[in-house]
Amino acid sequence: MPRYKLTIEYNGAPYAGWQKQDDFPTVQSNIEEALFKFCGEKIGVVGAGRTDSGVHATAQIAHIDLPRETDPFKIMQGINFYLFNTITPVSHEMAAQDLCADGSCAPMQSIGHRIKKNHIAILDAQPVSDDFHARFSAKKRHYLYRITNRRARLALDAGKVWHVVEPLDIENMQRAADTLLGYRDFTSFRDTQCQAKSPMKTLEQLDITRHGEEIHIITSARSFLHHQVRIMVGTLALVGKGRWQVADMHAALIARDRTKAGPTAPPDGLYLTKVDY
Repeated sequence: MPRYKLTIEYNGAPYAGWQKQDDFPTVQSNIEEALFKFCGEKIGVVGAGRTDSGVHATAQIAHIDLPRETDPFKIMQGINFYLFNTITPVSHEMAAQDLCADGSCAPMQSIGHRIKKNHIAILDAQPVSDDFHARFSAKKRHYLYRITNRRARLALDAGKVWHVVEPLDIENMQRAADTLLGYRDFTSFRDTQCQAKSPMKTLEQLDITRHGEEIHIITSARSFLHHQVRIMVGTLALVGKGRWQVADMHAALIARDRTKAGPTAPPDGLYLTKVDY
Protein backbone atom coordinates (compact mmCIF):
# COMPACT_ATOMS: atom_id res chain seq x y z
CA MET A 1 0.00 0.00 0.00
CA PRO A 2 1.53 3.36 -0.97
CA ARG A 3 2.30 5.66 1.93
CA TYR A 4 1.78 9.42 1.94
CA LYS A 5 3.00 12.14 4.27
CA LEU A 6 0.47 14.84 5.16
CA THR A 7 1.20 18.33 6.47
CA ILE A 8 -1.76 19.56 8.51
CA GLU A 9 -2.89 22.87 9.95
CA TYR A 10 -5.64 23.17 12.54
CA ASN A 11 -7.24 25.39 15.12
CA GLY A 12 -7.41 23.08 18.12
CA ALA A 13 -10.11 24.98 20.03
CA PRO A 14 -13.12 22.91 18.89
CA TYR A 15 -11.39 19.54 19.40
CA ALA A 16 -10.56 17.26 22.31
CA GLY A 17 -7.00 16.98 21.06
CA TRP A 18 -5.41 15.04 18.21
CA GLN A 19 -6.02 11.46 19.30
CA LYS A 20 -9.26 9.69 18.45
CA GLN A 21 -11.76 9.36 21.32
CA ASP A 22 -15.16 7.68 21.51
CA ASP A 23 -17.21 10.56 22.86
CA PHE A 24 -15.51 13.73 21.65
CA PRO A 25 -14.54 15.21 18.26
CA THR A 26 -10.79 15.09 17.61
CA VAL A 27 -8.50 16.10 14.77
CA GLN A 28 -7.53 12.51 13.96
CA SER A 29 -11.11 11.24 13.88
CA ASN A 30 -12.25 14.05 11.58
CA ILE A 31 -9.44 13.43 9.10
CA GLU A 32 -10.15 9.69 9.14
CA GLU A 33 -13.83 10.38 8.46
CA ALA A 34 -12.91 12.63 5.53
CA LEU A 35 -10.53 9.94 4.21
CA PHE A 36 -13.31 7.35 4.33
CA LYS A 37 -15.54 9.60 2.25
CA PHE A 38 -12.67 10.30 -0.15
CA CYS A 39 -11.54 6.73 -0.87
CA GLY A 40 -14.37 4.54 0.43
CA GLU A 41 -12.18 2.62 2.90
CA LYS A 42 -11.26 3.03 6.55
CA ILE A 43 -7.76 4.53 6.66
CA GLY A 44 -5.79 5.12 9.86
CA VAL A 45 -3.97 8.42 10.32
CA VAL A 46 -0.73 8.39 12.32
CA GLY A 47 0.39 11.78 13.67
CA ALA A 48 3.82 13.01 14.74
CA GLY A 49 2.50 14.68 17.89
CA ARG A 50 -0.58 13.91 19.96
CA THR A 51 -1.52 17.49 20.75
CA ASP A 52 -3.86 18.15 23.68
CA SER A 53 -7.33 19.62 23.64
CA GLY A 54 -7.20 23.24 22.49
CA VAL A 55 -3.64 23.05 21.14
CA HIS A 56 -3.11 24.23 17.56
CA ALA A 57 -0.79 23.22 14.71
CA THR A 58 0.66 25.04 11.73
CA ALA A 59 2.56 21.97 10.49
CA GLN A 60 1.48 18.74 12.14
CA ILE A 61 2.82 15.75 10.20
CA ALA A 62 0.94 12.50 9.65
CA HIS A 63 1.17 9.48 7.40
CA ILE A 64 -1.52 7.39 5.72
CA ASP A 65 -1.48 4.17 3.69
CA LEU A 66 -3.85 4.25 0.75
CA PRO A 67 -5.16 1.19 -1.15
CA ARG A 68 -3.80 2.51 -4.45
CA GLU A 69 -1.42 5.13 -5.82
CA THR A 70 -3.13 8.51 -6.01
CA ASP A 71 -2.00 11.91 -7.22
CA PRO A 72 -0.81 13.82 -4.12
CA PHE A 73 -2.65 16.99 -5.16
CA LYS A 74 -5.90 15.02 -5.44
CA ILE A 75 -5.31 13.58 -1.95
CA MET A 76 -4.89 17.05 -0.48
CA GLN A 77 -7.88 18.47 -2.35
CA GLY A 78 -10.09 15.45 -1.69
CA ILE A 79 -9.53 15.34 2.07
CA ASN A 80 -9.98 19.11 2.32
CA PHE A 81 -13.24 18.93 0.38
CA TYR A 82 -14.77 16.48 2.83
CA LEU A 83 -13.32 18.25 5.85
CA PHE A 84 -14.81 21.53 4.74
CA ASN A 85 -18.18 20.06 3.79
CA THR A 86 -18.67 17.98 6.93
CA ILE A 87 -20.55 19.17 10.01
CA THR A 88 -19.60 17.62 13.31
CA PRO A 89 -21.95 16.97 16.24
CA VAL A 90 -20.56 18.14 19.59
CA SER A 91 -21.32 16.26 22.79
CA HIS A 92 -23.09 17.73 25.83
CA GLU A 93 -19.77 18.26 27.62
CA MET A 94 -18.13 20.01 24.68
CA ALA A 95 -21.21 22.11 24.01
CA ALA A 96 -21.03 23.42 27.57
CA GLN A 97 -17.64 24.99 26.83
CA ASP A 98 -16.98 28.08 24.75
CA LEU A 99 -14.95 26.21 22.17
CA CYS A 100 -15.54 28.44 19.17
CA ALA A 101 -14.12 31.75 20.31
CA ASP A 102 -14.13 33.08 16.77
CA GLY A 103 -17.91 32.82 16.62
CA SER A 104 -17.91 30.23 13.83
CA CYS A 105 -20.16 27.77 15.64
CA ALA A 106 -23.73 27.73 14.41
CA PRO A 107 -26.58 28.02 16.92
CA MET A 108 -27.68 24.90 18.81
CA GLN A 109 -29.29 22.52 16.32
CA SER A 110 -30.52 19.92 18.77
CA ILE A 111 -30.43 19.35 22.49
CA GLY A 112 -26.85 18.80 23.65
CA HIS A 113 -25.37 19.29 20.18
CA ARG A 114 -23.89 22.18 18.27
CA ILE A 115 -22.99 21.94 14.62
CA LYS A 116 -19.78 23.40 13.27
CA LYS A 117 -17.51 23.16 10.28
CA ASN A 118 -14.07 21.67 10.66
CA HIS A 119 -11.09 23.90 11.47
CA ILE A 120 -8.61 21.56 9.80
CA ALA A 121 -6.71 21.91 6.51
CA ILE A 122 -4.35 19.57 4.68
CA LEU A 123 -1.54 21.82 3.43
CA ASP A 124 0.43 19.21 1.51
CA ALA A 125 0.53 15.52 0.60
CA GLN A 126 3.69 13.75 -0.59
CA PRO A 127 4.57 10.11 -1.33
CA VAL A 128 7.11 8.61 1.09
CA SER A 129 8.83 5.26 1.52
CA ASP A 130 7.18 2.44 3.43
CA ASP A 131 9.62 2.82 6.32
CA PHE A 132 8.66 6.46 6.96
CA HIS A 133 6.74 6.82 10.23
CA ALA A 134 5.30 10.20 11.19
CA ARG A 135 5.88 9.62 14.89
CA PHE A 136 8.86 7.28 15.22
CA SER A 137 10.94 8.73 12.36
CA ALA A 138 10.77 12.24 13.81
CA LYS A 139 14.12 13.64 14.95
CA LYS A 140 12.90 16.91 16.47
CA ARG A 141 9.63 18.67 17.25
CA HIS A 142 9.24 22.45 17.39
CA TYR A 143 6.60 24.36 19.32
CA LEU A 144 5.64 28.02 19.59
CA TYR A 145 3.81 29.44 22.60
CA ARG A 146 2.16 32.85 22.11
CA ILE A 147 1.42 35.23 24.98
CA THR A 148 -0.36 38.56 24.53
CA ASN A 149 0.93 40.78 27.32
CA ARG A 150 -1.46 43.71 27.75
CA ARG A 151 -4.33 44.86 29.95
CA ALA A 152 -7.00 45.21 27.23
CA ARG A 153 -9.03 42.10 26.58
CA LEU A 154 -8.58 40.05 23.41
CA ALA A 155 -10.91 40.80 20.53
CA LEU A 156 -9.26 38.99 17.62
CA ASP A 157 -6.96 36.39 19.18
CA ALA A 158 -9.23 34.90 21.86
CA GLY A 159 -8.54 31.17 22.01
CA LYS A 160 -5.30 31.59 20.04
CA VAL A 161 -2.97 33.13 22.65
CA TRP A 162 -2.58 33.25 26.43
CA HIS A 163 -3.70 36.66 27.67
CA VAL A 164 -1.44 37.79 30.54
CA VAL A 165 -2.27 41.20 32.01
CA GLU A 166 0.70 41.69 34.35
CA PRO A 167 3.90 43.01 32.66
CA LEU A 168 6.40 40.24 31.93
CA ASP A 169 10.17 40.67 32.19
CA ILE A 170 11.41 38.53 29.31
CA GLU A 171 15.09 39.02 30.22
CA ASN A 172 14.57 37.25 33.54
CA MET A 173 12.35 34.69 31.83
CA GLN A 174 15.16 33.90 29.38
CA ARG A 175 17.71 33.52 32.17
CA ALA A 176 15.36 31.10 33.91
CA ALA A 177 14.70 29.24 30.66
CA ASP A 178 18.42 28.70 30.12
CA THR A 179 18.60 26.62 33.31
CA LEU A 180 16.33 24.01 31.69
CA LEU A 181 18.43 23.40 28.59
CA GLY A 182 20.20 20.08 28.10
CA TYR A 183 19.58 16.53 29.22
CA ARG A 184 17.44 16.82 32.35
CA ASP A 185 15.01 15.04 34.63
CA PHE A 186 11.76 16.92 33.92
CA THR A 187 9.61 15.24 36.58
CA SER A 188 8.64 18.68 37.93
CA PHE A 189 7.52 19.74 34.47
CA ARG A 190 5.30 16.86 33.43
CA ASP A 191 1.68 16.13 34.20
CA THR A 192 1.08 13.72 37.07
CA GLN A 193 -0.83 11.48 34.64
CA CYS A 194 2.07 11.38 32.14
CA GLN A 195 2.58 7.82 30.94
CA ALA A 196 6.14 8.21 29.64
CA LYS A 197 8.47 5.57 31.09
CA SER A 198 11.22 8.09 31.81
CA PRO A 199 11.18 11.80 32.75
CA MET A 200 14.57 12.31 31.10
CA LYS A 201 14.50 14.58 28.05
CA THR A 202 16.99 16.72 26.15
CA LEU A 203 15.67 20.26 25.75
CA GLU A 204 17.54 21.80 22.81
CA GLN A 205 15.90 25.22 22.58
CA LEU A 206 13.86 27.51 24.82
CA ASP A 207 13.99 31.05 23.42
CA ILE A 208 11.84 34.00 24.47
CA THR A 209 11.32 37.12 22.36
CA ARG A 210 8.97 40.09 22.49
CA HIS A 211 7.16 41.47 19.45
CA GLY A 212 5.28 44.51 20.68
CA GLU A 213 2.49 43.24 22.93
CA GLU A 214 3.14 39.63 21.96
CA ILE A 215 5.72 37.31 23.52
CA HIS A 216 6.90 34.22 21.67
CA ILE A 217 8.39 31.21 23.43
CA ILE A 218 9.99 28.79 20.97
CA THR A 219 11.10 25.37 22.14
CA SER A 220 12.55 22.30 20.43
CA ALA A 221 13.35 18.73 21.44
CA ARG A 222 13.16 15.24 20.00
CA SER A 223 10.08 14.69 22.14
CA PHE A 224 8.29 16.23 25.10
CA LEU A 225 6.52 14.89 28.18
CA HIS A 226 2.78 15.33 28.68
CA HIS A 227 2.09 19.05 29.31
CA GLN A 228 5.85 19.75 29.54
CA VAL A 229 5.81 22.83 27.31
CA ARG A 230 2.76 24.32 29.02
CA ILE A 231 4.17 23.74 32.52
CA MET A 232 7.49 25.31 31.52
CA VAL A 233 5.61 28.33 30.13
CA GLY A 234 3.41 28.63 33.22
CA THR A 235 6.48 28.54 35.45
CA LEU A 236 8.38 31.05 33.30
CA ALA A 237 5.43 33.41 33.62
CA LEU A 238 5.92 33.40 37.40
CA VAL A 239 9.50 34.56 36.83
CA GLY A 240 8.34 37.19 34.34
CA LYS A 241 5.83 38.59 36.84
CA GLY A 242 8.51 38.81 39.53
CA ARG A 243 6.86 36.26 41.80
CA TRP A 244 9.76 33.84 41.29
CA GLN A 245 13.49 34.47 41.04
CA VAL A 246 15.63 32.86 38.35
CA ALA A 247 17.11 30.51 40.95
CA ASP A 248 13.63 29.23 41.78
CA MET A 249 13.39 27.68 38.32
CA HIS A 250 16.51 25.57 38.91
CA ALA A 251 15.25 24.65 42.38
CA ALA A 252 11.98 23.42 40.87
CA LEU A 253 13.88 21.36 38.29
CA ILE A 254 16.11 19.56 40.78
CA ALA A 255 13.20 18.97 43.18
CA ARG A 256 11.78 16.37 40.74
CA ASP A 257 8.32 17.11 42.13
CA ARG A 258 5.39 18.43 40.06
CA THR A 259 4.10 20.48 43.00
CA LYS A 260 7.34 22.49 43.06
CA ALA A 261 6.89 23.93 39.54
CA GLY A 262 4.40 26.53 38.40
CA PRO A 263 0.92 26.17 36.91
CA THR A 264 0.13 24.62 33.55
CA ALA A 265 -0.34 27.40 30.99
CA PRO A 266 -3.59 27.20 29.00
CA PRO A 267 -3.54 25.33 25.66
CA ASP A 268 -4.72 28.39 23.70
CA GLY A 269 -1.23 29.75 22.97
CA LEU A 270 0.50 26.50 22.00
CA TYR A 271 1.27 25.59 18.38
CA LEU A 272 3.09 22.61 16.87
CA THR A 273 5.03 24.42 14.13
CA LYS A 274 7.48 21.94 12.64
CA VAL A 275 8.69 18.35 12.75
CA ASP A 276 12.18 17.42 11.54
CA TYR A 277 12.99 14.08 9.89
